[in-house]
Amino acid sequence: MGSNAGVPRAGPVGLTERVWQAKVVEMARWLGWAVYHTHDSRRSEAGFPDLVLVRDTRLVFAELKSASGRTTPAQEAWLLRLHDTGAEVHVWRPEHWPQVQETLAR
Repeated sequence: MGSNAGVPRAGPVGLTERVWQAKVVEMARWLGWAVYHTHDSRRSEAGFPDLVLVRDTRLVFAELKSASGRTTPAQEAWLLRLHDTGAEVHVWRPEHWPQVQETLAR
Protein backbone atom coordinates (compact mmCIF):
# COMPACT_ATOMS: atom_id res chain seq x y z
CA MET A 1 0.00 0.00 0.00
CA GLY A 2 1.20 3.48 -0.89
CA SER A 3 1.01 6.60 1.21
CA ASN A 4 -2.44 7.35 -0.22
CA ALA A 5 -4.01 4.20 1.20
CA GLY A 6 -7.49 4.96 2.45
CA VAL A 7 -7.62 8.45 0.91
CA PRO A 8 -11.08 9.12 -0.52
CA ARG A 9 -11.05 9.63 -4.29
CA ALA A 10 -13.28 11.96 -6.30
CA GLY A 11 -13.66 9.88 -9.43
CA PRO A 12 -14.49 11.23 -12.87
CA VAL A 13 -15.03 14.90 -13.67
CA GLY A 14 -18.65 14.37 -14.75
CA LEU A 15 -20.05 14.04 -11.22
CA THR A 16 -23.42 15.45 -10.22
CA GLU A 17 -23.33 18.12 -7.52
CA ARG A 18 -24.79 15.64 -5.02
CA VAL A 19 -22.11 13.01 -5.66
CA TRP A 20 -19.39 15.67 -5.81
CA GLN A 21 -20.50 17.04 -2.45
CA ALA A 22 -20.44 13.56 -0.91
CA LYS A 23 -16.84 13.11 -2.08
CA VAL A 24 -15.72 16.47 -0.66
CA VAL A 25 -17.49 15.79 2.65
CA GLU A 26 -15.91 12.32 2.81
CA MET A 27 -12.43 13.78 2.29
CA ALA A 28 -12.99 16.60 4.78
CA ARG A 29 -14.20 14.27 7.51
CA TRP A 30 -11.36 11.85 6.78
CA LEU A 31 -8.95 14.74 7.40
CA GLY A 32 -10.62 15.74 10.68
CA TRP A 33 -12.82 18.64 9.58
CA ALA A 34 -16.18 19.37 11.20
CA VAL A 35 -18.62 19.69 8.31
CA TYR A 36 -21.94 21.51 8.17
CA HIS A 37 -24.39 21.36 5.26
CA THR A 38 -27.98 22.60 5.26
CA HIS A 39 -29.88 19.57 3.96
CA ASP A 40 -33.07 21.44 3.06
CA SER A 41 -32.22 24.96 1.97
CA ARG A 42 -35.78 25.93 1.00
CA ARG A 43 -36.28 27.69 4.34
CA SER A 44 -32.77 29.13 4.56
CA GLU A 45 -31.20 32.31 3.26
CA ALA A 46 -30.80 32.09 -0.52
CA GLY A 47 -27.26 31.62 -1.75
CA PHE A 48 -25.54 30.53 1.46
CA PRO A 49 -22.59 28.23 0.59
CA ASP A 50 -23.07 24.46 0.48
CA LEU A 51 -20.46 23.61 3.10
CA VAL A 52 -19.02 25.17 6.22
CA LEU A 53 -15.82 23.42 7.27
CA VAL A 54 -14.01 23.96 10.57
CA ARG A 55 -10.74 22.50 11.79
CA ASP A 56 -8.49 23.98 14.44
CA THR A 57 -8.29 27.73 13.69
CA ARG A 58 -9.51 27.47 10.07
CA LEU A 59 -12.95 28.28 8.74
CA VAL A 60 -13.74 27.40 5.12
CA PHE A 61 -16.89 28.11 3.13
CA ALA A 62 -17.30 26.09 -0.06
CA GLU A 63 -19.85 26.33 -2.83
CA LEU A 64 -19.88 23.12 -4.85
CA LYS A 65 -20.80 23.01 -8.51
CA SER A 66 -20.84 20.40 -11.23
CA ALA A 67 -18.47 21.00 -14.14
CA SER A 68 -21.15 23.03 -15.93
CA GLY A 69 -22.95 24.51 -12.90
CA ARG A 70 -23.04 28.26 -12.42
CA THR A 71 -23.21 30.33 -9.27
CA THR A 72 -26.30 32.45 -8.77
CA PRO A 73 -26.18 36.16 -7.94
CA ALA A 74 -27.26 35.32 -4.37
CA GLN A 75 -24.40 32.80 -4.06
CA GLU A 76 -21.90 35.29 -5.45
CA ALA A 77 -23.08 37.92 -2.95
CA TRP A 78 -22.65 35.54 0.00
CA LEU A 79 -19.24 34.39 -1.22
CA LEU A 80 -18.04 37.99 -1.61
CA ARG A 81 -19.29 39.00 1.84
CA LEU A 82 -17.69 35.99 3.47
CA HIS A 83 -14.43 36.57 1.57
CA ASP A 84 -14.39 40.19 2.75
CA THR A 85 -14.28 38.94 6.37
CA GLY A 86 -11.01 37.15 5.67
CA ALA A 87 -12.59 33.68 5.69
CA GLU A 88 -11.40 31.07 3.22
CA VAL A 89 -13.98 30.94 0.44
CA HIS A 90 -14.02 28.55 -2.51
CA VAL A 91 -16.11 27.50 -5.47
CA TRP A 92 -15.10 23.92 -6.16
CA ARG A 93 -15.88 21.78 -9.19
CA PRO A 94 -14.83 18.17 -9.77
CA GLU A 95 -11.91 19.32 -11.92
CA HIS A 96 -10.59 21.20 -8.85
CA TRP A 97 -10.05 17.95 -6.92
CA PRO A 98 -6.27 18.51 -6.53
CA GLN A 99 -6.90 21.98 -5.07
CA VAL A 100 -9.61 20.60 -2.77
CA GLN A 101 -7.21 17.96 -1.47
CA GLU A 102 -4.45 20.54 -0.98
CA THR A 103 -6.75 22.98 0.82
CA LEU A 104 -8.19 20.36 3.14
CA ALA A 105 -4.80 18.78 3.89
CA ARG A 106 -3.26 22.05 5.12
